Amino acid sequence: MKKIGVLLHGNGVFDGSEIHESVFALLAIEELGAEAVCFAPNVNQHHVLNHLTGQEMPETRNVLIESARIARGNIKDIVDVNASELDGLVMPGGFGTAKNITKWAFEGPSGPILESVKTLIVALVRQGKPIAGLCMSPTTIAKALEGTEFHAHLSVGTTVEASPYDIAAISAGMESIGQVAEMASVREVAVDRDLKIITAPCYMMEANIVEVRENIRLAIEKLISLA
Repeated sequence: MKKIGVLLHGNGVFDGSEIHESVFALLAIEELGAEAVCFAPNVNQHHVLNHLTGQEMPETRNVLIESARIARGNIKDIVDVNASELDGLVMPGGFGTAKNITKWAFEGPSGPILESVKTLIVALVRQGKPIAGLCMSPTTIAKALEGTEFHAHLSVGTTVEASPYDIAAISAGMESIGQVAEMASVREVAVDRDLKIITAPCYMMEANIVEVRENIRLAIEKLISLA
């Protein structure tokens, strides 16, 4: 049975992992006959937001502990995960990827990335193992590959359909650090066949829950076929 890593980064779209995307990824992995291996960085969140009001809350939360809510407790610290143990990786979106793993949400492409995440992503690419980046996670892939010999084709969506985000600016940011931005709708995935990297826009576009579910299923079908 193929083991597919699932990189979580908190619990909730605005300060952690997007819950719909995370659950749909776990469901698709199981439906396609593979085993999900959940892990997350053992670091504090950048901040905690009230998802009802959007206001910052005066408290501190740990990314690994919050991610364990989605994984139902079956989760590892990312530092205990080796690329050789995995057949592929899925990276759900949510702004935890751009706040807790990188600082893209605040500093754009010039911000840092957690070394543990960079190391794992680069190792998987070097080993020829597939990665699926959902929603905002392609920006984390871009940061991980910055400065390497790899120039991935990645998509966070398309500028020709409605989006709540600035797809053009995010795409330009990925290109500024050596990657190649592609356009894809929520009905499509972008596939870098050389590097085996699949990216799916999901909630980066104006999409409903069924469209997001189908987009993720499409991405993970492609991931499993490449694993």
